[in-house]
Amino acid sequence: MALKTPNTTVAQTPTRPTVDVAVAQRWLREMMLIREFELRCMQAYQDKKIGGFCHVYIGQEAVAVGTIAAIEAGDPVVTAYRDHGHALARGMDAKHCMAEMFGRVGGCAKGKGGSMHMFDRANNLFGGHGIVGAQIPLGVGLAFATKYEDEVINGGKSKRVTLAFLGDGALNQGSVHEAQNLAGLFDLPVIVICENNGYSMGTSITRGTTMGHDISVKAAGYGIEAVVMNGMDVLDTYFAMKDLVERVRATSRPAFVDMRCYRYKGHSMSDPRKYRTREEEERYEADDPIGRLKAHLESRSALSEEEFKTMQRAVRQQVREAVEWAEQSPAPSLSDLYRDVYREKWGPYTGSSNPQMLGGAENPAGFAASDPEADLL
Repeated sequence: MALKTPNTTVAQTPTRPTVDVAVAQRWLREMMLIREFELRCMQAYQDKKIGGFCHVYIGQEAVAVGTIAAIEAGDPVVTAYRDHGHALARGMDAKHCMAEMFGRVGGCAKGKGGSMHMFDRANNLFGGHGIVGAQIPLGVGLAFATKYEDEVINGGKSKRVTLAFLGDGALNQGSVHEAQNLAGLFDLPVIVICENNGYSMGTSITRGTTMGHDISVKAAGYGIEAVVMNGMDVLDTYFAMKDLVERVRATSRPAFVDMRCYRYKGHSMSDPRKYRTREEEERYEADDPIGRLKAHLESRSALSEEEFKTMQRAVRQQVREAVEWAEQSPAPSLSDLYRDVYREKWGPYTGSSNPQMLGGAENPAGFAASDPEADLL
């Protein structure tokens, strides 16, 4: 690929280090978990157990697993509405993720967020967000907050890196450009990762975005380093991202990633996919990221076919149990409309509490306020 600007590089790993076998096996299981989770979500959506919009991550599993593996536990992550894969890769329990899909109290947002709003504060996942591109200013703000805390409050050196994900369809939103402008001006340690699967909502990127064949040039105007990465191979993704994360952590400068990938399904469950051919889909599916890592482990005599099938059965059982758990979790009551609006009691609003996965009460309807002594009326 020809480079268009001096600050754009194509991540290359001709002498790629050998990843530990146990780590590679864990990544394979994580990608398989995301794939199986999404397949069951599709089934549940068709069975009308999941409502609203549903955007599955099938085909892009290597992106979430590879990028999140390259950061540390204290590094913030924020993403868009295709967020189930990021939540699972970041460490959310599949049962709480599935319960949120089902709109149940046991979900990560107590059933109020649904498919597009996965939050996991314990794992520094600051949400999936439904407003196109609006999560990028949040990501830049998170990077500002960590840098301010590290340098000003604690009097040390900026040491955390924020990952802010978006789809290629969000590239033309003004807030995305405003945020990158501020990131460049303030030297903020944020990596904006564009999961470039070639299509936004029913439209090829080349039809709706200038320089769609090389979106890495978008970063040039902000003086931000841009890197093109292969998002269809988890090893390529991890090593390229690890190098970039270490540079951003050391320099406290932002970066932009053109992450080349492909989604096998439609933009959402309601997408008939008439804007691309089945032949194109089959071509990408033949080079599946899960199959790639499986073949890599087999070439190192680190995975037999029987071991792979055993892993597959375990993942299917885990997701099956997550579905059963979600179905047994109660739906939020109508009175929950007045909860979790403000932290403390305020007027008709009764305060806020943690979700079950953070040790919250199993029956939120019995909760009054986080501080029973507070009276803010």
